[in-house]
Amino acid sequence: MRNALPVATLLLASACATVPPAPPPPPELTATEMPKEAAAIQYPQARKVDLVEDHFGTKVADPYRWLENDVRTDAEVAKWVEDENKVTNAFLETLPLRAAFKERMTALYDYERYGLPRKFGNRYFYTHNSGLQNQSVLFYRDGLNGEGKQLIDPNGWSADGATALAEWTPSEDGRLLAYSVQDGGTDWRSVKVMDVATGKILPDELKWLKYSGSVSWAKDGSGFYYSRFPEPEGHAYQESTFNNRVYFHKLGTAQAADRLVYATPDHPKYTHYAAVTDDGRYLVISTSDAGDQNDVAILDLKKPGAKPRPIFTGLTNEWYVVGNEGSRFFFQTDKDAPLKRVVSIDLAKATIAPTPVIAEQAQTLTGVGLVGGRLIANYLVDAKSEDRVYDVNGKLLTKVALPGIGSTSGYGGRDTDSETFFSFNSYNRPATIYRYDVRTGHATEWAAPKLTFDPDAIVVEQRFYASKDGTRVPMFIVRRKDVTGPAPTMLYGYGGFNISLTPGFSAPNLAWVEKGGIFVVANLRGGGEYGNAWHDGGRLQNKQNVFDDFIAAAEYLKANGISTPKGLSAIGRSNGGLLIGAVTNQRPDLFDAVSPGVGVMDMIRFDQFTAGRFWVDDYGVPAKEADFRTQLRYSPYHNIKGGRAYPPLIAVTADTDDRVVPGHTFKYIARLQAEPDVGTAPHLVRIETRAGHGSGKPVSKIIDEYSDVYAFLGHFTGLDD
Repeated sequence: MRNALPVATLLLASACATVPPAPPPPPELTATEMPKEAAAIQYPQARKVDLVEDHFGTKVADPYRWLENDVRTDAEVAKWVEDENKVTNAFLETLPLRAAFKERMTALYDYERYGLPRKFGNRYFYTHNSGLQNQSVLFYRDGLNGEGKQLIDPNGWSADGATALAEWTPSEDGRLLAYSVQDGGTDWRSVKVMDVATGKILPDELKWLKYSGSVSWAKDGSGFYYSRFPEPEGHAYQESTFNNRVYFHKLGTAQAADRLVYATPDHPKYTHYAAVTDDGRYLVISTSDAGDQNDVAILDLKKPGAKPRPIFTGLTNEWYVVGNEGSRFFFQTDKDAPLKRVVSIDLAKATIAPTPVIAEQAQTLTGVGLVGGRLIANYLVDAKSEDRVYDVNGKLLTKVALPGIGSTSGYGGRDTDSETFFSFNSYNRPATIYRYDVRTGHATEWAAPKLTFDPDAIVVEQRFYASKDGTRVPMFIVRRKDVTGPAPTMLYGYGGFNISLTPGFSAPNLAWVEKGGIFVVANLRGGGEYGNAWHDGGRLQNKQNVFDDFIAAAEYLKANGISTPKGLSAIGRSNGGLLIGAVTNQRPDLFDAVSPGVGVMDMIRFDQFTAGRFWVDDYGVPAKEADFRTQLRYSPYHNIKGGRAYPPLIAVTADTDDRVVPGHTFKYIARLQAEPDVGTAPHLVRIETRAGHGSGKPVSKIIDEYSDVYAFLGHFTGLDD
């Protein structure tokens, strides 16, 4: 068993039903060939309001505050969105690469994909996608080599494919399944229960779970533990959530009768995650606020009337439970170890004193599994995976043989299991699933994709460059083997929330590379590639380092003949959308086309909506003067300035994004379009319907979005020349 990530880390939960046909273009955009400077674009007029607020003696204007209103309920916002999409769709229709990218991305997505198997009882549960299914289907097998049986196919749940199967958890014996439903990309979940053998849906239904619909079953199958928020009283897709609580749901009863297990009424901002240990003896409750730090309390389920015992308190360190052997618990922690280590505690003792098990190494520890009496630890070696196997006393036994530079995930299971599963993928290789025998150390392929391209024709290279202050920063460069000179280049970055960017497969990125472009990922500070120091180097008062790292990467690509002189585009999503907005303001001359996606663009009000309050550990608190001063210096919305030419820009958001509410992007693009003297390049916004921040997005919408965005970036960087 392992705890989920803190809610703050869910800022970037994921990536991208057919989009309705584009409306007829307005008269000024009917030309068969669109000039790249597109001076004829007439943007919708966004109403300006005279709203100025005083923040610590500084006057801050917010003329487009009304665009924060919910597009689903505010007619004026909805009309502005409709008009913006008309202009954007009309322009996109003129792009030569749009149809070609859509065709190739569709072909590249059309391969069989498997999720990691999870064993419960004698049943193995896993997801499968035949290729172009909007949502993956849940299957199970009786025995490892049994015939796959379809259990849940969410593709028929909605006409546009935007209702997704989110989290799912079988009972210990594999007889029952709790699964969550995510509609239209929202972070809200509802949970249902199914009888696996018959496929019958039981009457149980739970609502108002958010960010994760994960549950943890009692080992006797009588019910499960879960955490949820109170039912919203106002705007469910915009308001912040408070008073998260842990409940036990007994099967066959109404949610209103669920038993409260754990709550922190004196700390309404705290969120909780509860998990039953594999032996069924304990309930481990992890509590977090706005950062990676968490507290831990453990409840002995075998002692009637027992209360959760505080184990780690103060929200000062990370304590991710790995598993237990009786009263001995293993935790991954950054306590006295910025690159993380593994310790153990003994609940049988009156005093909790962590004992070292796996010492801090020279590389960052990102995750640990306890399977078959072995601790399997995943390390990042310059942002690449290396997996090491230890005994429960911390002795290194072996390393898992991996097929190359890439990323692994998995290693779930129980201490009593002899097998586990992991996946491996890279920029040029989709995920292959391996079965790993913990006794022999032998890995065998369990499911490998059949490819429609030659991975050996794609080169993956890692380089290092110097940032503004001399910090050495890694980047991955992906290109066709025969592309040896400067070429149109797309630079991607994130830089926040302790999230590491490791090699991973993407059909849209491969389509870009196949077309002759170069794809680059910069491992900016603010991420977790090199532990806490790397994260701290890019957050709070150090946030400018993230932008400096990205700008230095762009300069390196041009100076070293990787990008063509006028062929560098930049893209990022979520916190990465903030990144693109900030660097575009700071260096509009450096980038030849940009795309900020679902970005945090108003740094003065981000904490007023939905999940925004969880991000103050990275961004700071706008109500604190020192934080406000820092945020105002880089806030994309507030730092748009005329008198200089902005590059071609296509922002991306969605109407149901209740992670980073679309008002961020709406206000940003309205201000940019209204600002005088920013050049004649197009500054557009693409607003998806029935989609959210990325999680649960149907394949068809992903293809439509990225074929649009990559055609736009390619058009202005010479990829279609």
